[in-house]
Amino acid sequence: MTPGPVVSGWLASADDSSMRVIAGNCKGRRLFSPHWPGLRPTSDRLRGTLFDVLGDRIEGVRLLDGCAGTGAVGIEALSRGAAHVVFVERDARAVALIRRNVSHCELEDRSTIRRGELPRALHRDTAPYDLILLDPPYGAPDIDAILSAAATRVAPGGLLVLERARRAALTPVSGLASLRQVRAGHSVLEFFGPVDDSTALTE
Repeated sequence: MTPGPVVSGWLASADDSSMRVIAGNCKGRRLFSPHWPGLRPTSDRLRGTLFDVLGDRIEGVRLLDGCAGTGAVGIEALSRGAAHVVFVERDARAVALIRRNVSHCELEDRSTIRRGELPRALHRDTAPYDLILLDPPYGAPDIDAILSAAATRVAPGGLLVLERARRAALTPVSGLASLRQVRAGHSVLEFFGPVDDSTALTE
């Protein structure tokens, strides 16, 4: 499927993109990248670090890729065996980009793509998630609202992972306990679990 003329102006060719799927069934597949300012895709290196920590926990999970951007994180999860991924993104251009990348990797049957603000989307979707991955814009003013909404959707034994700037300070999130932090350059991956299940992630 060829994107329309407007969408084409937003995308770099997958052949020219430095983004790729790192492992799994879609390993090596290059992804379309954003061609406009303001969208900060998670780097291949940081994505690799995230999935190294998660290991085989990714297999068979129902996953939320919140503030999904390019969709690269959720697509990586699908490639590695996640059962289903719900992508939520508020930018119409990014939603078009996610659709293009999911189609390019032939993962439509295990994907749901929604446009909207994450707290509102989660208010409508009451089902729990085994794994929630959040990558809001660094310095986003609504980060507390995003985390609070996401915290209510973590399944028992589940995990929430937040990518944030190292310099950012977080307000404690009701219902979640911080289990681990992994620093990479100017970014931090922070892993949370339900307060009554603090053994959800081991070192």
